[in-house]
Amino acid sequence: MEEPRSGLAATATLLDGQAPANARFLWSLLETAREVAAIHAMWTGPEISMPLPAAWTGADMRAQGLPLENATVMPQPGDCVLTFLPARLWGGGEMPVFDLGLFYGPHSRLFFPIGWQPGSVVARVAAEAVPETAEACAAIRRSGTCTVRLSRAA
Repeated sequence: MEEPRSGLAATATLLDGQAPANARFLWSLLETAREVAAIHAMWTGPEISMPLPAAWTGADMRAQGLPLENATVMPQPGDCVLTFLPARLWGGGEMPVFDLGLFYGPHSRLFFPIGWQPGSVVARVAAEAVPETAEACAAIRRSGTCTVRLSRAA
Protein backbone atom coordinates (compact mmCIF):
# COMPACT_ATOMS: atom_id res chain seq x y z
CA MET A 1 0.00 0.00 0.00
CA GLU A 2 1.37 3.36 -1.00
CA GLU A 3 0.21 6.94 -0.63
CA PRO A 4 2.96 9.44 -1.46
CA ARG A 5 1.70 12.59 0.33
CA SER A 6 1.61 10.85 3.71
CA GLY A 7 4.62 8.65 3.13
CA LEU A 8 2.54 5.49 3.49
CA ALA A 9 4.54 2.54 2.15
CA ALA A 10 3.28 -0.54 3.95
CA THR A 11 3.73 -4.16 2.96
CA ALA A 12 1.24 -6.61 4.41
CA THR A 13 1.61 -10.39 4.38
CA LEU A 14 -1.48 -12.29 3.24
CA LEU A 15 -2.83 -14.67 5.87
CA ASP A 16 -3.85 -17.30 3.35
CA GLY A 17 -3.76 -20.06 5.96
CA GLN A 18 -6.24 -18.29 8.26
CA ALA A 19 -8.40 -16.52 5.65
CA PRO A 20 -8.01 -18.51 2.41
CA ALA A 21 -11.06 -17.30 0.47
CA ASN A 22 -10.48 -13.66 1.46
CA ALA A 23 -6.76 -13.90 0.64
CA ARG A 24 -7.58 -15.45 -2.76
CA PHE A 25 -10.05 -12.64 -3.44
CA LEU A 26 -7.52 -9.94 -2.57
CA TRP A 27 -4.64 -11.64 -4.43
CA SER A 28 -6.81 -12.01 -7.54
CA LEU A 29 -8.03 -8.43 -7.28
CA LEU A 30 -4.44 -7.18 -7.19
CA GLU A 31 -3.28 -9.14 -10.23
CA THR A 32 -2.99 -5.62 -11.60
CA ALA A 33 -2.05 -2.72 -9.32
CA ARG A 34 -5.05 -0.54 -8.49
CA GLU A 35 -5.73 2.84 -6.99
CA VAL A 36 -8.56 3.30 -4.53
CA ALA A 37 -10.04 6.31 -2.77
CA ALA A 38 -9.29 6.11 0.93
CA ILE A 39 -10.26 8.08 3.99
CA HIS A 40 -9.70 7.91 7.70
CA ALA A 41 -12.66 6.04 9.18
CA MET A 42 -15.12 7.81 11.46
CA TRP A 43 -16.54 5.05 13.65
CA THR A 44 -13.92 2.35 13.83
CA GLY A 45 -11.02 4.25 15.38
CA PRO A 46 -7.51 4.26 13.92
CA GLU A 47 -8.28 2.92 10.46
CA ILE A 48 -7.73 3.94 6.87
CA SER A 49 -10.84 2.74 5.06
CA MET A 50 -10.66 1.76 1.40
CA PRO A 51 -14.10 0.90 0.01
CA LEU A 52 -13.51 -1.27 -3.06
CA PRO A 53 -15.40 0.05 -6.11
CA ALA A 54 -18.24 -2.15 -7.39
CA ALA A 55 -16.51 -2.20 -10.79
CA TRP A 56 -13.70 -4.24 -9.21
CA THR A 57 -16.02 -7.10 -8.31
CA GLY A 58 -18.05 -9.12 -10.76
CA ALA A 59 -21.78 -9.73 -10.40
CA ASP A 60 -21.11 -13.25 -9.09
CA MET A 61 -18.81 -11.99 -6.33
CA ARG A 62 -21.26 -9.25 -5.38
CA ALA A 63 -24.04 -11.86 -5.16
CA GLN A 64 -22.10 -14.46 -3.17
CA GLY A 65 -19.95 -12.13 -1.07
CA LEU A 66 -17.07 -13.25 1.08
CA PRO A 67 -17.14 -15.76 3.93
CA LEU A 68 -16.17 -14.57 7.37
CA GLU A 69 -12.70 -16.00 8.12
CA ASN A 70 -10.16 -15.18 10.83
CA ALA A 71 -12.90 -12.93 12.17
CA THR A 72 -12.53 -9.98 14.48
CA VAL A 73 -14.46 -7.01 15.76
CA MET A 74 -11.37 -5.64 17.55
CA PRO A 75 -8.58 -5.33 14.95
CA GLN A 76 -5.03 -4.95 16.17
CA PRO A 77 -2.43 -2.47 14.88
CA GLY A 78 -1.16 -3.71 11.53
CA ASP A 79 -4.26 -5.76 10.70
CA CYS A 80 -5.73 -5.48 7.20
CA VAL A 81 -9.40 -6.38 7.43
CA LEU A 82 -11.80 -7.18 4.62
CA THR A 83 -15.36 -6.42 5.62
CA PHE A 84 -18.24 -7.56 3.45
CA LEU A 85 -21.71 -6.11 3.96
CA PRO A 86 -24.46 -7.62 1.78
CA ALA A 87 -26.74 -5.43 -0.34
CA ARG A 88 -29.36 -3.51 1.62
CA LEU A 89 -27.67 -4.08 4.98
CA TRP A 90 -26.31 -0.55 5.30
CA GLY A 91 -28.90 2.10 4.57
CA GLY A 92 -30.81 -0.09 2.13
CA GLY A 93 -28.21 0.41 -0.63
CA GLU A 94 -28.57 -1.89 -3.62
CA MET A 95 -24.86 -2.68 -3.85
CA PRO A 96 -22.95 -4.76 -1.32
CA VAL A 97 -19.96 -3.15 0.37
CA PHE A 98 -16.45 -4.59 0.19
CA ASP A 99 -14.11 -2.56 2.38
CA LEU A 100 -10.41 -3.04 3.02
CA GLY A 101 -9.32 -1.43 6.26
CA LEU A 102 -5.76 -0.78 7.37
CA PHE A 103 -5.74 -0.58 11.17
CA TYR A 104 -2.80 1.23 12.69
CA GLY A 105 -3.44 1.85 16.36
CA PRO A 106 -4.95 0.42 19.53
CA HIS A 107 -8.63 0.58 20.47
CA SER A 108 -9.93 -0.19 16.98
CA ARG A 109 -13.37 -1.68 16.67
CA LEU A 110 -15.66 -2.77 13.86
CA PHE A 111 -18.63 -0.88 15.22
CA PHE A 112 -20.64 0.84 12.51
CA PRO A 113 -23.78 2.98 12.74
CA ILE A 114 -25.66 -0.28 12.12
CA GLY A 115 -23.87 -2.07 14.97
CA TRP A 116 -21.03 -4.56 15.31
CA GLN A 117 -19.92 -6.04 11.97
CA PRO A 118 -17.11 -8.58 12.09
CA GLY A 119 -14.51 -8.57 9.34
CA SER A 120 -11.85 -10.99 8.15
CA VAL A 121 -8.22 -10.30 9.05
CA VAL A 122 -6.78 -11.07 5.62
CA ALA A 123 -3.27 -9.64 5.91
CA ARG A 124 -0.95 -8.07 8.46
CA VAL A 125 1.75 -5.41 8.41
CA ALA A 126 4.84 -6.63 10.30
CA ALA A 127 4.92 -5.38 13.91
CA GLU A 128 8.21 -3.54 13.39
CA ALA A 129 6.66 -1.55 10.50
CA VAL A 130 3.51 -0.52 12.40
CA PRO A 131 4.96 2.68 14.00
CA GLU A 132 6.02 4.06 10.59
CA THR A 133 2.67 3.00 9.10
CA ALA A 134 0.83 4.69 11.97
CA GLU A 135 2.71 7.92 11.35
CA ALA A 136 1.68 7.91 7.70
CA CYS A 137 -1.93 7.03 8.57
CA ALA A 138 -2.04 9.94 11.04
CA ALA A 139 -0.95 12.22 8.19
CA ILE A 140 -3.84 10.87 6.09
CA ARG A 141 -6.19 11.60 8.98
CA ARG A 142 -5.02 15.22 9.05
CA SER A 143 -5.17 15.72 5.27
CA GLY A 144 -8.42 13.91 4.43
CA THR A 145 -9.32 11.83 1.42
CA CYS A 146 -6.45 10.40 -0.58
CA THR A 147 -5.69 7.76 -3.17
CA VAL A 148 -3.94 4.59 -2.06
CA ARG A 149 -2.14 2.38 -4.54
CA LEU A 150 -2.65 -1.31 -3.84
CA SER A 151 -0.36 -3.85 -5.43
CA ARG A 152 1.27 -7.19 -4.92
CA ALA A 153 4.74 -6.93 -3.40
CA ALA A 154 7.53 -7.41 -5.88
